[in-house]
Amino acid sequence: MIYNEISLPCGFSGSLSPWICKYLNSSASQIKLYNHHKTSGSQCNSRGLWAQQRMRNYRECRSDIDRLSTPFLEIYESLVPPEEEKAKQRHLIASLEKLVVKEWPGAQLYLYGSCANSFGVSKSDIDVCLAIEEPDINKTELIKKLAEIFESDNLENVKALTRARVPIVKLMDPESGISCDICINNVLAVVNTKLLRDYAQIDNRLRQLAFLVKHWAKSRGVNETYRGTLSSYAYVLMCIHFLQRRRPAILPCLQEMEPTYIVNVDDIQCAFFDKVENLRDFGAGNKESIAYLMWAFFDYWAHRHDYANAVISVRTGGFISKRAKDWTRRIGNDRHLICIEDPFETSHDLGRIVDKFTIKTLREEFERAADIMQYDPDPCVTLFEPYVPPSAPEPESNTPAPEPESNTPAPEPESNP
Repeated sequence: MIYNEISLPCGFSGSLSPWICKYLNSSASQIKLYNHHKTSGSQCNSRGLWAQQRMRNYRECRSDIDRLSTPFLEIYESLVPPEEEKAKQRHLIASLEKLVVKEWPGAQLYLYGSCANSFGVSKSDIDVCLAIEEPDINKTELIKKLAEIFESDNLENVKALTRARVPIVKLMDPESGISCDICINNVLAVVNTKLLRDYAQIDNRLRQLAFLVKHWAKSRGVNETYRGTLSSYAYVLMCIHFLQRRRPAILPCLQEMEPTYIVNVDDIQCAFFDKVENLRDFGAGNKESIAYLMWAFFDYWAHRHDYANAVISVRTGGFISKRAKDWTRRIGNDRHLICIEDPFETSHDLGRIVDKFTIKTLREEFERAADIMQYDPDPCVTLFEPYVPPSAPEPESNTPAPEPESNTPAPEPESNP
């Protein structure tokens, strides 16, 4: 069952409740709230409280938004890996594959993840999949054998991590300085990488938006899955889905089109349209600039997304209800407070690791970003200011302070040097 998006477009002028109209008609109130949040919000103990005080602000985009596209694009260009770096990665893969095929002639190495899906930033480590057709494969023994092969070729920091959830070999190439993780037969990740890379080739605005959103998330400390926030992969899916939902659409839904690429991996049929060279003009009817899309992305996640009911689905290009996926309750450690469906492993919610505390952090950061994009005179700087956790208060001493003599004022506390 597809869940229909219910949101008001920018510039909506229909009938709204009086309390919403009150804030729509009072830009001074909005600016006052923004200035208060900027000075006392995310950089102090009130982080999270802002989300509890949220209002659904239906507002038009600032009139000067397009002038911000140039500085945003300059930031984007600074994050894109240079071609020289990509060439070094390809050279390393070719060198490693020569070593591998001596032992397993039919084996192949594939780059996957951010280093290959067009969304990796400069100086990222690389992830590699060894695809090997061996009957009754023993991944533990194979990982150990791989490590022996790579150690004999003077690669550095070679480690066989056989007890990891996904066994891998870690290594570093001293010539290029590239660090590399190699796993066995993670073919679904390779197919997923192809899907994202194909989306990236359709419209340049996807890469621009995703790079900037990922840069914001890392700067603000909300790109850390081990701390209960979202992965880079989740943010890329959010950007793809957002551009699928623009009107006119900037991106199509490749999995809803007649498939030209079909492969079965681990009993999952992966099928989508991959002749993306035929789709280069798909989003030409939409003239929204990257600055406007940044504003609209944060405005959507701050004020318009239905967190209680909606699952975003790149697979369908729309929304699915949480109830339809049975994502309405907590199961074990999985929570479904912000729901992002994996396009192939459809039972996998990329937002499942977000808990009741970090969802407040995420929503507060979306609101901070939305307000900066709307009101800040220089959002290209303020948006990416690093989040600084509040310092812990000093423990109180159990020794009572001496009482001052009568008529003698108490001494001022010494300031820290």
